Amino acid sequence: MSLLQLSNVRVRYGSVEVLHGIDLRVEEGEIVTILGANGAGKSTTLLSISGLVRPFEGEILFEGQNLLRLPSHKVVGLGIAQSPEGRRVFGIMSVLENLRLGAFCIEDKARRERTLEWIFDLFPRLQERKDQLAGTLSGGEQQMLAIGRALMAEPRLLLLDEPSLGLAPLLVRSIFETVRAINKRGVTVLLVEQNARAALKLAARGYVLEVGSVVMEDKAENLLANASVREAYLGG
Repeated sequence: MSLLQLSNVRVRYGSVEVLHGIDLRVEEGEIVTILGANGAGKSTTLLSISGLVRPFEGEILFEGQNLLRLPSHKVVGLGIAQSPEGRRVFGIMSVLENLRLGAFCIEDKARRERTLEWIFDLFPRLQERKDQLAGTLSGGEQQMLAIGRALMAEPRLLLLDEPSLGLAPLLVRSIFETVRAINKRGVTVLLVEQNARAALKLAARGYVLEVGSVVMEDKAENLLANASVREAYLGG
């Protein structure tokens, strides 16, 4: 059984269907990436998994349990957390307050503190800025905070939506190295990322979405070598 399995997932926004029967799987321990142009349905796929968008048809199974009718906080409690596109940190709260909010489903204080220590090891800058208002952080620091906040829920599956968006190349490299370290810690990762080359070098497998449909699925190395993928997403 796959850790995550999407079967024939269809989503509408109003009367417009935006996902047309998505099939996707993620095995435990993998990094899987979803590629596609703006409007392809990448973020909607993640939001459907998180319970923030309701498919009108299909199945989303996590360890065999259907998530389709669960509220989003219950999805987090099962072991899925999302770092959203655009970071969406709480700007008038401190870094530490943002992180502690991410652990709302963890009742054991000792566990919360151990996870916090790990996040500060991953992102030393967050420890340096822990009392600073999140809204005053740089873009790169806010991205670290968004990922750290998701990790505070101790997820088995981390959903990352455009973690490199708007960041300088040096910071992008650092973020992707951190994602690799998170995965080595045992967290499975489903990554939406427009930096297709970096995403495919990080991932084991990938899916290509076009206008709400999966048009290609393969090992990351094969997608990197695929002529149509290179032309569409890797600059030829």
